[in-house]
Amino acid sequence: MSLKNTAGGAPAIDAALAAANVMMRVAARSVLDVEATVTTPQLRVLMLIAADGPQNLGSVAIELDVHPSNATRTCEKLVQSGLIVRSDDPSDRRFVQLELTTEGSQLVEHVLSHRRTAMAEIFARMSADDQATVTTALELFAHAAGDDPSRDGRFAFTLNGS
Repeated sequence: MSLKNTAGGAPAIDAALAAANVMMRVAARSVLDVEATVTTPQLRVLMLIAADGPQNLGSVAIELDVHPSNATRTCEKLVQSGLIVRSDDPSDRRFVQLELTTEGSQLVEHVLSHRRTAMAEIFARMSADDQATVTTALELFAHAAGDDPSRDGRFAFTLNGS
């Protein structure tokens, strides 16, 4: 079965879907080393904190699109694993602030490093001209999608545009 669009041809869409498939495989492979340590929702929390700094449980619940009690359980497991720490929010003591530990930061960096390396290996197979073309195309594509089309840390390749 072909996944190509056979009705009227949309080569840009087919190319984008093919590239998305490659990027999804890269993202999926990058979590293989950590899947025994964290679940997908836990990785999303770690990526959120790594990208945006300390968070409270409400922002985690919104990011995960879950009830606050589910966010609390997810974060509690991360605390018990030594990947995040809880403290009083200095700006509002009614809230708990969640921050990465050194181990949490290292786990996020491990995942992102794997992704960067895999993408660099793909780009290394291209000529300099093709790399420039793809770079421009991806920048245009991301710009057309908006400033922040997804906050889903499962698929992030970098944090804060780095």
